[in-house]
Formats: sequence, structure tokens, C-alpha cells
Amino acid sequence: MATMRAIRSRIKTVSNTQQITKAMKMVSVSKLRRTQAAMTAMRPFTEKSRDILNTLTSGGGEYQNRFLGQREEIKTVCYVLFVGNRGLCGAYNSSIMRYMAELASKEEHEYFVVVLGRWGRDVIRRVNMPVERTFTDISDTPSAEQGTEVAEYLKSLYLSGRADKVVLVYQKFKNALSQEPYSALLIPAEGGISDKDSGASDYIFEPDQASVLENVLQLYINSTVYSAMLEAKTGEHSSRMTAMTSASDNTEELIGELNLKLNRARQAQITTEISEIVGGASALKKKK
Repeated sequence: MATMRAIRSRIKTVSNTQQITKAMKMVSVSKLRRTQAAMTAMRPFTEKSRDILNTLTSGGGEYQNRFLGQREEIKTVCYVLFVGNRGLCGAYNSSIMRYMAELASKEEHEYFVVVLGRWGRDVIRRVNMPVERTFTDISDTPSAEQGTEVAEYLKSLYLSGRADKVVLVYQKFKNALSQEPYSALLIPAEGGISDKDSGASDYIFEPDQASVLENVLQLYINSTVYSAMLEAKTGEHSSRMTAMTSASDNTEELIGELNLKLNRARQAQITTEISEIVGGASALKKKK
């Protein structure tokens, strides 16, 4: 009887866990749809801003800009690490942390890290990663305003000389089942690569090319940061959805196994009770 009671208690506990995992899966599906739609819409915009930047910088003239051209001496590198706001998303966070650790081990210059996301404070502290600032208020469905806020901070680090290079490190979304750790140079922006035969000389700029270049660079940096933010968040929701789907399937299987054990225990108890009744009846017949 005690065994049956324990099995029923276990089934109830697993069923409660299953309800939680299914609810988390549905929430992740909803967030994934929103962020993936925003990411899909943002990708062409970011690519087009890159094309315009390449067109502007692929002409014959030399145009100076504070966000273009590598500095003569690289002293400090800023890595912008995108992590999730919470766990329960499979290997998403641990994978990007391992990738960041590999980049840090190969870095020849001094570096520091700007973290986007609430996850992993204790983990980052244990590996002694130099964290300059942590943005903990990044929502699960980031807005363009949040992307601009982060981009302005990164630009200020570069312009003030605190960082001579800014690199984005995030999980690049491939599909609903796969993400790939990825790093990309943000500042200084790399221009001058154009697939078109004609350069910037084919265009007339108003008021002038230098002013247009400044505005395009601002737009490019802001859109790139926001695009990376959406990529990272889409990957996080996708990983959590996959993890919660697997957890729900596992609880379903476990409940089935526990029900089988319960039925066997119930049958064993019934068999024991029948044996006791038959044994008692036989004893009474012998006395008569």
C-alpha cells in the first residue's frame, strides 16, 4: 500500500511538472513568433544599410570618419556578449559562453566584456571575465529603442578611447532547431566592398558625401546591434521551446512508466488479498 501511495504521489508531481513545461513551451512559441517576425523584417534593412555603406566608401575619394578605419594601435577590445535572460533553454547559454571563452583565450590585447542579458552572473564571475557593464533590462521581445540605447553606449566606448575595437558575440539563428555561435566586428565599420561596377561617383549627394556617410554609419551601427539582439533572442526562444518540448515528452513517457508500475503494484496487491482470502477459507474448512 505504501508503494502504491508513493507511485501516485510521484505521478502527481510529474504531472505538475508537465503542466509547467507545456506552459513554458507555449510562451516560448509565442515569443519566438514575434521575435522571428521582427528579425526577418530587420535582416533586409541591415543588409541594405551595409550595401549603402559599401557604396559610399568604394569610390575613389578618401573620406574620413570617426567610425571608419582601424586605429594604428589596438590597446583594448570590447566584446559584446549576448546571453539569455534565464536558463531552461538547453545548451544555448553554455554554448555561447564556451565560444566567448575561446575568443578570450586567443585575444592578444586587453579586453573587457559588455553583457546583454540577466543569465550567467555567477558563471561569468567564476571564470574571472572582466565585465564592464551588464544590460539586465533587455526584454524577451527587444524594441528598436533598446537596440539604439546599447548602440549609443558602444559608440561612446569607442569614441572615448575606452575601446579600440567593438566585437559582437551572439548565437546566430539558423533554424528552429539550430543556432551557431558567431562573432562580428561592429566598430570600426568595414566598408569599401561593393559588388557593383560603379562607385559612389555615380551618385549626387546632398549636402555632401561626408555628411551622408556619417548618417549612414550611425544607422548601420544601430541596425546591426538591433539585428544581433533579435537574432540572439530568437535563438533563445527557439532553444527554450525545443528544450520544453523534449521535457514534456519525457514527462509523458515517465508518467506512462509510473502508471504501468502502479497497475502492477495494484495487481500484486489484489493477488495477495485473494491469496489471503483463499487461505483463510481453506483454514476454516479444515477446522470444520
